[in-house]
Amino acid sequence: MIRFSLFCFFALTLATQASADRPNIVLMMADDMGISDIGCYGGEIETPRLNQLAADGLRFSQFYNTSRCCPTRASLLTGLYPHQAGVGHMMEDRGLSGYQGNLNNHCRTIAEVLHPAGYRTYMSGKWHVTRHRMPEGPKFNWPRQRGFDRFYGTIHGAGSFFDPNSLTRDNDQIAPDEEPFYYTNAIGNNAARFITEHEGDDPFFLYVAFTSPHWPMHALEKDIEKYKGKYDKGWDSLREERLKRMIDIGLIKPEWKMTERDPGAPAWEDERMKTWMSRRMEVYAAMVDCMDQNVGKVVDALKAKGMFENTLILFLADNGGCAEEMGSGGKVRPPLDAGPSMPMKPGELQLDMVPKITRDGKPVRQGKGVMPGAADTYVAYGLPWANASNTPFRRYKHWVHEGGISTPLIAHWPAGVAVDRKNTIEHQPGHLIDIMATCVDVARAEYPAAVDGAPIHPMEGVSLLPLITGKGDWQRTQPLFWEHEGNRAVRDGKWKLVATMAKGEWELYDIERDRTETTDLASQNPERVRAMATLWQNWAVRANVLPWIWDKKK
Repeated sequence: MIRFSLFCFFALTLATQASADRPNIVLMMADDMGISDIGCYGGEIETPRLNQLAADGLRFSQFYNTSRCCPTRASLLTGLYPHQAGVGHMMEDRGLSGYQGNLNNHCRTIAEVLHPAGYRTYMSGKWHVTRHRMPEGPKFNWPRQRGFDRFYGTIHGAGSFFDPNSLTRDNDQIAPDEEPFYYTNAIGNNAARFITEHEGDDPFFLYVAFTSPHWPMHALEKDIEKYKGKYDKGWDSLREERLKRMIDIGLIKPEWKMTERDPGAPAWEDERMKTWMSRRMEVYAAMVDCMDQNVGKVVDALKAKGMFENTLILFLADNGGCAEEMGSGGKVRPPLDAGPSMPMKPGELQLDMVPKITRDGKPVRQGKGVMPGAADTYVAYGLPWANASNTPFRRYKHWVHEGGISTPLIAHWPAGVAVDRKNTIEHQPGHLIDIMATCVDVARAEYPAAVDGAPIHPMEGVSLLPLITGKGDWQRTQPLFWEHEGNRAVRDGKWKLVATMAKGEWELYDIERDRTETTDLASQNPERVRAMATLWQNWAVRANVLPWIWDKKK
């Protein structure tokens, strides 16, 4: 009996030590934010908390997402290419295995992999990897059913920041439950709450998926006030200022050419609605600023619990800046003289992505010239500012040129990052598929080959741990691939092959010399183009990209 008790004691001690030296993992993501928006990546927006994480950790200069919100989330959560997880496009079932609009049963989320390894698992924010978002519908692909112990956030992909649709706690949809309510603050508050209420010696995995700064441009007036007049010089000067800072930081090589202003963006001096345009960017900046404040809440909660030193924090974005003009065109609607409606009832659920009225009964307005910020507006910040957000790269969200797929990645871990690695820039290319591999590595978890008789796709990525800690060898042996809406690309070493739409011609770029993709080398290297196109084709078949759903005439 004594021997058995001693055995149990030593076994418990070893288990506690094993869990104690494994870090907590906090994975945070912005929504529709360009690579140059935050301060530590060249932006003028005030992001002191992210800047400090970068200064005490490291930044990746060539980290990639998938160019769209829901495929990125599927890839980030599963360590697979999005089509392998069943989310090759948006949240609808197109009748093909790669385009189901739901996470399939051949993938596992990070939470599902880390939970059996002894991690508690929490999520606050945007889910957006299931087509079933209504309160009475199926919930088999909601966070609680995909490995998370606790969840607060939205199932759907977009909505009002003052009254979001599909707001959910665990498995129950709810009306806004903070007063005053602003979704970015609610995400941060609940993420911090999960940390504060975490008990025991087990480590935890926390996924914080902000919806900022995705449209609509909603922000608190106190945050907007900080940026009044800041963008009155326009997008042309903003792009030049950001590029200079990015070069000074070491993120961009000075020999890389700035891309030309997008044809859809007029010169600032020719813009006729400067006041409206400036306001749109002021609100966008306020949204990013508020997100940074809520990153600070998470950091402060970790420090208060004595967990900060042994927590790996990763911060990134789901795609490049968004050029969609959601709600920003046409006549103002409803008319300005439209009277108020009946206020919503206490506890009444908001089910619409674009609410018809605010909770106090004001009509929600859209149209060219509607000044954003307040709850009764619903507009985007527009293509010209998205062009600046993606400085100095081409294209936007949706496309797989560098502007659509390039994201910041900040890695911070006081107990894990070597002193000589702090405040450095890592230029090795990385991808969302690497996050699962990294989490499995640091958690010493076991990634399954099958679950309940269903085979699980092997991880596609490579652990970033050697790059983060500066210990051990790191090597990527496989190219990186992309496909979204027929836009497609492959990167193999310094070479990138990329095309727009299903029938677009391949373009070839030497990323080491020309990451801004200004000089197409395809005609000079036909054999390389053919070889890389074959790599892409073989991957597309293997990864369930083909057969695809795009119109062959495009």
